[in-house]
Amino acid sequence: MKIAYSPCPNDTFVFHAWAHGLIPGAPELDISYADIDVTNYWAAGEDPRSHDILKISYAALPWVLEKYALLPCGGALGRGCGPLVLTSGRESAAAEPSQLSGRRVAVPSERSTAYLLFRLWAAQQIPGGLGEIVVMPFHEIMPAVRDGHVDAGLVIHEARFTYPSYGLQLMTDLGSWWEQDTGLPIPLGAIIARRSLDLTRITSWIHASVEQAWNDPLASQEYVMQHAQEMDPDVAKSHIQLYVNAYTKDLGQDGHAAVAALLQRAAAEGLVPPVAPELLQFPDGN
Repeated sequence: MKIAYSPCPNDTFVFHAWAHGLIPGAPELDISYADIDVTNYWAAGEDPRSHDILKISYAALPWVLEKYALLPCGGALGRGCGPLVLTSGRESAAAEPSQLSGRRVAVPSERSTAYLLFRLWAAQQIPGGLGEIVVMPFHEIMPAVRDGHVDAGLVIHEARFTYPSYGLQLMTDLGSWWEQDTGLPIPLGAIIARRSLDLTRITSWIHASVEQAWNDPLASQEYVMQHAQEMDPDVAKSHIQLYVNAYTKDLGQDGHAAVAALLQRAAAEGLVPPVAPELLQFPDGN
């Protein structure tokens, strides 16, 4: 079975057991490791390998739900784990969101949950509107802000723990803003699978992989660090603790409500196509 997910610690932690043949009855995985911006476009029909299962941004769901179903497990959704908007701090006034009016902001993708949250926040907080959006690789964003090439940067994942080392300051935590505005958790990364497959069995295998990861967290350590792109082990551990939680095992009512709220708000702003509510439901009706 062909699967694509990122080399980030939360994904390798979750799928370690299945990837290493530790789930009874589960088929062998043919794994592609790719940045989530790549898997978003693969799922939308630009996939040279035709993957069966992918990890994508929740923001990319509107383009893929006719072919793929949203699985209720394995993804990244939670509280206190949202994207950050960072500035260099060279101008004291830059700490005010209104000062981003007409400015250049670097983002890692224009088809990501982080970008949707940023645009929804900006629509409330920056009356004059943003200036230029600059898409660049994630690892280049903080240096670009530090060096003055852009006025602010939108960052995710381990940048929550490392941005002070670049001399940057936090303008806003978009996760905190979202939670205060909606009362819901933040939907970040989704697991999807082809609707033509046995989705119930796939879900059970992912559940089992999550359970094994929790039951024996040290078993995946070598695999996680092998793909962690020279990340400090303590940062990798913090990354897993932040993004692998109860919602990873089961989205539940709050998780589904959060996904629906994000996509409804984004559609109202013209950022994504509208999504029929039934397409967000697991095909067995749960």
